[in-house]
Amino acid sequence: MDRQKEAKRNLIIMWFANFFIGGSMTMVLPFISLYIGTFGDFSEQYVQHWSGWIFGITFVTAFIFSPIWGRIGDKYGRKKILIFSALGMTLSIFLMGVVTSVIQLFFLRLFMGIFAGFISMSQAFISTQTPKEIAGRVLGTLQTGNIAGSLLGPMLGGILADSLGFATTFKWTSIAIFISAILVFATKEFRVQIKKNEKSHFSSKEVLLHIVKHPVLLAVLVISTFIQIALFSIQPILSLYVNELHGPSNVAFFSGIVFSAAGLGNLIMSRKWGTIGDRFGYVRILIILLLVAGIAYLPGAFVTNIWQLAIVRFVLGFIVGGIIPVRLAYIRQEAPVSMQGEVLGYNQSLRFLGNTIGPMMGGMIAGSYGIASVFYLTSGLLLISGIALLVSMHRHPEVVKQLSLK
Repeated sequence: MDRQKEAKRNLIIMWFANFFIGGSMTMVLPFISLYIGTFGDFSEQYVQHWSGWIFGITFVTAFIFSPIWGRIGDKYGRKKILIFSALGMTLSIFLMGVVTSVIQLFFLRLFMGIFAGFISMSQAFISTQTPKEIAGRVLGTLQTGNIAGSLLGPMLGGILADSLGFATTFKWTSIAIFISAILVFATKEFRVQIKKNEKSHFSSKEVLLHIVKHPVLLAVLVISTFIQIALFSIQPILSLYVNELHGPSNVAFFSGIVFSAAGLGNLIMSRKWGTIGDRFGYVRILIILLLVAGIAYLPGAFVTNIWQLAIVRFVLGFIVGGIIPVRLAYIRQEAPVSMQGEVLGYNQSLRFLGNTIGPMMGGMIAGSYGIASVFYLTSGLLLISGIALLVSMHRHPEVVKQLSLK
């Protein structure tokens, strides 16, 4: 089997692995706040605040470990790390189904963060097998696996939670993640051929210097934090917003629908945005997506029923579906193959930092000023990120020239 066929086969296998991981991770998201409420007679403000902390704490350890796993992957290969990550998440989520207190759930979510880099590691795994000129399309295709799983996960999780209970849903989720570990065994790891004048190994200092010497790349990495703060600030309290708009009847199921609406829009456009980025330039498309997403998020503060909220989420997903593949394709373009795992690790670490801050900030703001205020925050952060990247691009004419040649 030649390398092109092996790469295509790996992409198909990792698509399904991402499908199961994406579905599993989002199966429990719609009812985290509701699950917390089963541990005692707590106030709404208490549940909102702990929802943010428990949702976000996973990303604290993930923030620390992502660059470490990326560097280990560059040196020793990513296949073993992918399997290890899936098995670690399987155990963590299974144990969440047997906890009896908020604190136990908190520490299990903290522990799970060590293994939470499966999606980003799979992106690095496929990225280093992909030629630069088609990176956007390929990474966009890979992302549709995660998105498709994320689309079905919340609805399935809502149905299971309403019919079988929260604890049983965690156990079924752990089985789906275990399937992903089995799938990775069937892949074959390799990299695109390294150029003759390109080093086969870089020290961490050299990787950091490479990032600093490419200001737009640095800006893209830093902005990753603000994007994730914006996108994740509403996640842990969305089910509470659905409950406020619709009432308690089948709230887990309707929360799943609202979560999945964004996934549907994402699924439709993710691969297309990657292809558009391949053609017109990744940074240019990323700026457009950020600015439009900032505008699209604002109406969420003014909805009066869950169907309006679902429409807002669908439109948002349609727009932000390109942010991840376009951003990753740009990193693939700017970072040599032998350091891509570590650079993508830093990118993922900064994303996890945003994932940590966003839910906690969203929970505190919602508890103090109401859930609608979180949409104002989200919209503002996305607009600021787009403007900041636009300024960075125009301060470096060589990037503008490079984009104009695409």
